[in-house]
Amino acid sequence: MYVKGVGMTQFSLEDRSTQDMAYEATTEALNDADMSLNDVDAVVASTVDTLVSDERQRHYPCVVSSLFKRKMPIIRIPAVCGGGGAAFWTALRLKFNNILVLGTDKISCNKTETITKEILAAAERVYSQQEGLVFPAENALLAQQHMLKFGTTTDDLAEIAFKNHENAFLNPKANFYQKRVTLDAIKSSPVVASPFRLFDCSISVNGAAAAIISKDKTDIEVAGSGMATDYLFTFDRESLTELKATKIAAEEAYKQAGIGPEEVNIAEVHDAFTILELMAYEDLGFCKKGEGSDMIREGIVKIDGKLPVNTSGGLKARGHPISPTGVAQIYEVVKQLRGQAKERQVSDAKYGLTENKGGVGASITVHVFKKVGG
Repeated sequence: MYVKGVGMTQFSLEDRSTQDMAYEATTEALNDADMSLNDVDAVVASTVDTLVSDERQRHYPCVVSSLFKRKMPIIRIPAVCGGGGAAFWTALRLKFNNILVLGTDKISCNKTETITKEILAAAERVYSQQEGLVFPAENALLAQQHMLKFGTTTDDLAEIAFKNHENAFLNPKANFYQKRVTLDAIKSSPVVASPFRLFDCSISVNGAAAAIISKDKTDIEVAGSGMATDYLFTFDRESLTELKATKIAAEEAYKQAGIGPEEVNIAEVHDAFTILELMAYEDLGFCKKGEGSDMIREGIVKIDGKLPVNTSGGLKARGHPISPTGVAQIYEVVKQLRGQAKERQVSDAKYGLTENKGGVGASITVHVFKKVGG
């Protein structure tokens, strides 16, 4: 399959309906693909299944049908934070010629405690969260173990956050577009769950992203697609310093693409917390286990480095609207491979990779994209 067109809204705190944002992202993707809605054979959509937003709509495929005025196969793929990647993985396995993959969520327009409760439903709620093991704390334990075992420091995590904010400053689709955040501000921000400070954590936003895939050959091929699911409760897993599902999904994607991690030129990874980006360097095979800190210390993952990571700003600074995130990663990689990323453009990229997580690495999709020709 090939990517024919991509589109997305700016990720922001603007109070907009999911339908309005979905329409904007889809329209951009259709224009990018030089297609109309009549050319689309099916839709795979991802949204969080929530009744706490003011929309209170659970039968979302029919909402999309009403929005687009089309009677065609429309399915919804819920996979919490990994929904966008899971929807894309699913769409690749359907037997239609042109498929629209859509992620749309309205997350930030509600009380903080309400949204926090909703997001926590993506992790184990019976044993861990009643003891205080909410998402920041659970991911902080991963960071603590990585620091104890491999010597990773809070400065390494701060540099990841700073890199991504610098990238988002250049990205018109990012929540932190043209909003400067200094390294000092990151290092002096309040402690959330040690070793995490506020700027080690991604920001919840509203937004939508869309991608159109096709059997018709285009300039961007989906060369590899892998998915894996791990135990929900992190303490059931073999290790807290790696996400095994990422490794499994990546191995499958690399196998299908016929490449190794050393051939990837640009990557968008799921940095809901800064430690997750650092661990992704290792789990995706970009470096050996325990050497992720060297990637940031040596500048390898910066825009002008050997392997730029999260040129969009990532979840950290582009923003994390939950379901659209995985599709937004694809948007960025496609723009980069086409040479359309403007101020944040990476030179001579042939292969791009996206890694989208659901929960604390409980479900993972990895996709490899190849620039065709040129």
